[in-house]
Amino acid sequence: MDHIEISRLFQGFYTLFTSEAHIMFTRIFLILLGLLLIYLGKKGILEPLLMIPMGLGMATINAATMVMPDGSHGNLFVDPMASDINQLLYLLQIDFLQPIYTFTFSNGLIACFIFMGIGSMLDISYILKKPFSSMFLAVCAEMGTFLAVPIAIYLGFSLKDAASAAMVGGADGPMVLFTALNLSKNLFVPITVVAYLYLGLTYGGYPYLIRLLIPKKLRGIQMIKPKTKTKPISSGVKLAFASVLCVILCLLFPVAGPLFFSLFIGIAIRESGLTHIQSFIEGPLLYGSTFFLGLLLGILCEAHLLLNPQILKLLIVGIIALLLSGIGGIMGGYIMYFIHRGNYNPVIGIAGVSCIPTTAKVAQKEVHKVNPQSMILAEALGANISGVITTAIITGLYITFFA
Repeated sequence: MDHIEISRLFQGFYTLFTSEAHIMFTRIFLILLGLLLIYLGKKGILEPLLMIPMGLGMATINAATMVMPDGSHGNLFVDPMASDINQLLYLLQIDFLQPIYTFTFSNGLIACFIFMGIGSMLDISYILKKPFSSMFLAVCAEMGTFLAVPIAIYLGFSLKDAASAAMVGGADGPMVLFTALNLSKNLFVPITVVAYLYLGLTYGGYPYLIRLLIPKKLRGIQMIKPKTKTKPISSGVKLAFASVLCVILCLLFPVAGPLFFSLFIGIAIRESGLTHIQSFIEGPLLYGSTFFLGLLLGILCEAHLLLNPQILKLLIVGIIALLLSGIGGIMGGYIMYFIHRGNYNPVIGIAGVSCIPTTAKVAQKEVHKVNPQSMILAEALGANISGVITTAIITGLYITFFA
């Protein structure tokens, strides 16, 4: 064996130290970041089901870089940029995660599966009891989704890429993935990765935003409930509402039909009493899809792919979009506070950001710290579920107008 063959024996190290300096340091950084995500997932600081496979995938893909037959550096996991039919058929037989990526991720199927699982867990009675206030807060909490578009254009993005990046403000990963797949195929991988990394910030960052913008006195407001009890909403009414709304939204925005159908079929199964199917959708299907989503997002964080000069701009647009959406939601909460003459806790507004159920839990937790007797979770969940619907509508709008 000559010197070159010995040096290539451990190809992960060989490709690491023979790469250009910026590639080498980016790979090392991503390996360490992946290990950090595993730690944060294990501690419960970030969502473990998503972040542990994502972190391990990120660390592994940047360690398992090898010398390919043509002399280039690559891996045996997945090629997200493959488009030629012959090349794709070859990769389906070589890269072990290519079939899952090609048949579930790159066509948005995995996003629809997750949306279906989310739908099966939603109790839309929270919306039907207070539809106008819930939808109003959800619309206010889309401020970042709208205002981040001109900001992204100012930073040099095209209109399509700006719309895709701005969807991060909706705080709904499947929607970001679906929008980027339709509008920004060249950037959908980094946009989706940025979106899911930032979703953890909604749990960690929004409490500070609430404390900054809402005085302690207002955070502790205990809302006075009306003396007359409202009748519980029957499953038939909820099923009818979900079915009609699904049809109307599909008539308006057929391009987002797969998302609408996935969400509302989950709701319909829940309200139809099909318990075995519901258990499958909200259990194995949702958790399995989320696990593979995290795994695929991790292995897509390969150094060459993420060294796109647009990445830094995406990070800026994403954080601005989430910040503006949080501020918009709180502004909506203040408006409801004045409309109800003080009998409304403005913290509920943050739940309009559709990271379900995270933002609703954040709202309740921050209120509980000030006043343990104040229960706002029902109102927060109404705004939260409405946020999912409004984000899906904006997805349809952006794809319809910009595609």
